[in-house]
Amino acid sequence: MSKIKPVNPLAVVTDILPSWSLWSLLPSYRFVRTDETIIHRAHPHLSELSESKIRVLNWNIAKNNQDESWIRDFETILADYQPNLICLQEVRMCAEAKHLVEVAELGWSFAPNFIDTFHNSYAGVLTAARASCVARKAYTTAHFEPVTKTPKVSLFTEYVIAGSTQTLMVINTHLINFVDLEKFKTQLHDLETTIASHTGAVILSGDFNTWNRSRLLMLTTMVKRLELTRAKFPPDEAQNIKRFLFSPPLDHIFYRGLQQNYLSAKVLDHVTSSDHKPMLVEFCL
Repeated sequence: MSKIKPVNPLAVVTDILPSWSLWSLLPSYRFVRTDETIIHRAHPHLSELSESKIRVLNWNIAKNNQDESWIRDFETILADYQPNLICLQEVRMCAEAKHLVEVAELGWSFAPNFIDTFHNSYAGVLTAARASCVARKAYTTAHFEPVTKTPKVSLFTEYVIAGSTQTLMVINTHLINFVDLEKFKTQLHDLETTIASHTGAVILSGDFNTWNRSRLLMLTTMVKRLELTRAKFPPDEAQNIKRFLFSPPLDHIFYRGLQQNYLSAKVLDHVTSSDHKPMLVEFCL
């Protein structure tokens, strides 16, 4: 690959349920960490992204991609908005079938962070595109989340943009939750190291779990060093981005080397098949 205080949610849960009970809810063998691997499906008729319109869909789908209501929502979004790049978090994939009917017409890469032995399925992040992926790499965190004892994963993919000699790097990430700030910072550092080495355009998208000001400040400081810009949404759209109680937004899209079409930015509040709302942003080179 190229060089690549608001409320603590865990405190809310532990106020209701003793910590020992949380650990006992799940058998220790249910969630098994995977190696840093990628399941990839190329599409034979895809080539480059358009330099005049790169429409990005970012969505934490809460492992609902096998539910009929989610499939209907996703198919409607594809038909109505025709995104060129799709970043999904918390995607569930059958460990045996290793395919996703819903994105059969797009090329896609899937990076799992664990196997759920109860459902015999992977869980992870998936990036799909109406263009051929020319490079890909997955990174899983060195630290685990409590209770499930699972890491988080980030997926780096690269695409050719028509009219450009450099590639677009797309980072689809899900940041670690319910851990101290040093562990959160470690994952940010891993992202920064790879992004900083890329000389072309960048889109950094995902669920950043920025549910308090300290986490948000740490993320904001990193993206400033990388000269990334946060995608902006009209106020009536921005209020629909996923939050925890009165926290800052959890989901973000950042970019570099591109221009945003502000008026086209949308958060699809009417979609209810996940507790996160789909975010749509349009860029041009």
